[in-house]
Amino acid sequence: MQFAPTGDLAAFEASRPRLFGIAYRMLGSAAEAEDVVQDAWLRWQSVDHSQVREPAAFLATTVTRLAIDALNSARMQRETYIGPWLPEPVDTSQDPYLGAERGEALEMAVLLLLEKLKPAERAAYVLREAFDYGYEQIAQVLETSEANCRQLVTRARKHLATERHQLVSREQQEQLLESFLVAAENGDTAALERLFTADIISFADGGGVVTAARVPVLGRERVAQVIAFFGQKLWPGITVKRLEVNGEPAALLLRGQDPYAVIRLEASAEGVHQVMWVMNPAKLERISSTLSQN
Repeated sequence: MQFAPTGDLAAFEASRPRLFGIAYRMLGSAAEAEDVVQDAWLRWQSVDHSQVREPAAFLATTVTRLAIDALNSARMQRETYIGPWLPEPVDTSQDPYLGAERGEALEMAVLLLLEKLKPAERAAYVLREAFDYGYEQIAQVLETSEANCRQLVTRARKHLATERHQLVSREQQEQLLESFLVAAENGDTAALERLFTADIISFADGGGVVTAARVPVLGRERVAQVIAFFGQKLWPGITVKRLEVNGEPAALLLRGQDPYAVIRLEASAEGVHQVMWVMNPAKLERISSTLSQN
């Protein structure tokens, strides 16, 4: 492999946090984001750097376009994904990449909603909301007009505003998570139902690798029953660790020293309206690696 000069490496490393942040928000997968960043590094090595006036802008454009290509491929793969697909959780208290940037378009529920957008809409929204790019910059990245970029961002904002609830405070999220964990461990369906909205939905992402519901579970009574049953079967031998996942309170379930699941709740003033269980071992590898470093 041909190695880049030290200055070129320094320019790339200076941009790496932002590159990873763009790619992760675009793809909802830390593993796929790392692949995109690595691909951008390989392309950076082959570029005549004397012709690049703004390395950071060049690299961000490269990563965004690579992420759009990867997203088109990922959409095809997710059509055959076994069970619900959820974003890969990242421990933002430990991860220097995402912690270095703004929190917009980082929450798991938002990443899940962004999956419904077209790649160009997602890219425009991420660049605008998470990285404060101007519309002229976004137009250059996406090779389109500023007017079209404004429309892309507006459509993305409307989509999120229509589908997302007004969330409670971080302190309330932590309290609800604690109450949820106690009720789930005790198999207390009544306590769970008191926490939930009538239209709650529970997603369990096992990827076909571990036992998990292969369709979303809907409704207060049904979700409470499933979680209570699951908790009674699961909890013996489980240790619970609090985490900051994607900038929000979450719980990590450990079986021995191994991550078993990450649980993230979405709650509004009416109660918990969404439960996300990430159980696919491949999506817990990054969490596992941060634990081993502590």
